[in-house]
Amino acid sequence: MLPLKLKEIAFAIGAKTNTEIPDIEITNICTDSRDVKPGSIFVALCGEKFDGHAFVKTAMENGALWAVVQKEGDYGTDKLLFVETTRQAFLDIAGLYRSKFSPKVIAVTGSVGKTTTREMIAAVIKSRYNTLKTENNLNNEVGVPKTILELDRSIEALVLEFGMVNLGEIRELTLPAKPDIAVITCIGTCHIENLGSRENIKKAKFEIVEGLKKGGTLLLNKDNDMMKDICLPDYNVIYYAVEDTSADITAKDIFEHDGETDFTIVCESGEYRAHIPTMGVHNVLNALAGFGAGVAAGIEPQQCALALANFKNTGMRQKVQLCRGITVVEDCYNANPDSMKAALNTLGAQNLPEGAKKIAVLGDMLELGTVAESSHYETGKLAAEKADLLFCYGELSRLIAAGAWVNGMKETAFHFETKEELSEKLRKTAKPGDIIWLKASRGMKFEDIAEAFYEET
Repeated sequence: MLPLKLKEIAFAIGAKTNTEIPDIEITNICTDSRDVKPGSIFVALCGEKFDGHAFVKTAMENGALWAVVQKEGDYGTDKLLFVETTRQAFLDIAGLYRSKFSPKVIAVTGSVGKTTTREMIAAVIKSRYNTLKTENNLNNEVGVPKTILELDRSIEALVLEFGMVNLGEIRELTLPAKPDIAVITCIGTCHIENLGSRENIKKAKFEIVEGLKKGGTLLLNKDNDMMKDICLPDYNVIYYAVEDTSADITAKDIFEHDGETDFTIVCESGEYRAHIPTMGVHNVLNALAGFGAGVAAGIEPQQCALALANFKNTGMRQKVQLCRGITVVEDCYNANPDSMKAALNTLGAQNLPEGAKKIAVLGDMLELGTVAESSHYETGKLAAEKADLLFCYGELSRLIAAGAWVNGMKETAFHFETKEELSEKLRKTAKPGDIIWLKASRGMKFEDIAEAFYEET
């Protein structure tokens, strides 16, 4: 990393100290005592299940020059910067470091699709700029600063994903990041257990604007009912949509084949044919956000459209496998009512050989609070319209099965007490040509079902 003066770090985080701060340079910011190397400052982060203050001594013994702490303690050193919270200090250090560079910064958040959209954006931005992006699920108050701290003089663009659980958390991320372009994919019901209402979720997501540079571009999904009429005169608001043709960026001639999708992007500058190596109209929507972010970053529209073909899904997000002639879609990373709807609509749209079945394997959606029961029941009703067979596992998923039963799926929707029973039934039922779509919240670990299905019997 680019060296920072210890004194400017102390000033940026509003630190107090019991000794004079020397005129030295810091060349590494670490939050894990095992990652200490010459030139390090150790930040003692606190979490629900850990407390970095327990490792301050070890960090100093491993060679850390100074430590940032929020608690008094016997650390065996006076080389300590005391702050109100180390969480905020870490964000402030990242903000200081970010100020040393001038990359194009694109930030994305939303209830659904933010990781896929992040990867769509990165695929487009990489076609012109040397790009650094959020990896895996490093989208919180620890992961975002760590990503920012990876900047160097060679990086021309930075693509960040912002996640949140409560109000105020996206504000904490956007202020140090200072994006030039921001994307909000959807205002749904994810985390409604904490936030209480979709209005509060909207408020939390729109905190991203607080760090957006004046005159910056804000890309919004006009198909989402909570984002249709946003008035922000200080920003360049661009709408994208699949259903609402009044949006600035839309799509037409959508054609799915072999787990991939071709479509035409329509915008003010013209029409551009595009291809993405994944399926579903919801992913076309994500691709439109990637296209719009690329154009806002100064890339030619045609180049943006072509670059979408380089998109790659991450983790267990619509990972398509072929097993014994059966297509298996591992969509097990997470689930909420909006993503369940998208998955079922995509499953329902698949063109299969005559006699082949569309099999939905669904589990609990977590963290839905008071809307949990109704959301599962409605998911079941939709599954009855989109799938030929429905297998469910989980306590809440009993309501998915119930919703399917009342909508005409009494003989073809099943609930299982164990994953083993479900997997065995799936192996006996699925035939070549069928498609199986697995979808549940991450905590349900539906990859266990996929692995059991793949086992030879």
